[in-house]
Amino acid sequence: MLPILEQAGRDTMRLPGHGQRGRRSHRSLDELLVAIPDLTVIVDSFEQRVQRPRDQEEADRYYSGKKKQHTLKSQIAIDGDTGKIVDVSESVCGPTADLTLLKTSGLLDRVPPDVGLLGDLAYVGMAPLHPAGLGFTPRRKPREQPRPPEDIVYNTAFAAERITVEHTIGRLRRYQALAQQDRHHRQAHAARVRAVAGLVNRQLDHRFGALICA
Repeated sequence: MLPILEQAGRDTMRLPGHGQRGRRSHRSLDELLVAIPDLTVIVDSFEQRVQRPRDQEEADRYYSGKKKQHTLKSQIAIDGDTGKIVDVSESVCGPTADLTLLKTSGLLDRVPPDVGLLGDLAYVGMAPLHPAGLGFTPRRKPREQPRPPEDIVYNTAFAAERITVEHTIGRLRRYQALAQQDRHHRQAHAARVRAVAGLVNRQLDHRFGALICA
């Protein structure tokens, strides 16, 4: 059943592109985010605990210092307007840097040039990688200097744009297949993430459909 569910999940994913209209004109603090285009894809990652590999060298590759356990990392990208998942990467070892995963995932080759890409501080440096340079992250604090007040306001507005991906990851992690320790020896992990992503997307379709009907 897993290949069928994975394909069903893939069928719900479509990157925003030409001809679509964003809803940023209805959002607050747009004047602070004027450089960010209407259509955006928001990228983030999450880790899932896995069984410890028996081989010590292999175990070291999967040990995440951040989580203090052995993990697999998955990258997801969502439509900034709807929160629907539009891309799921292959799963990699937990310690893999988010920016490295972004480069190897191929998402940068698939995103349309006029669609902006948003990420957190783990993605600092992704702007030159975007086909049109439309990569955006929060503003970093200057070294050994206080953070400028305008940066605080900007980062608050940016966080309001980015929060959608956190909500979507939360919906993914409600499913025990992604919340509990993975017991499939790290096999076909990305397929399970895509299968669950399809279920989340369908939930969001029903949710927005109900809002429209209301």
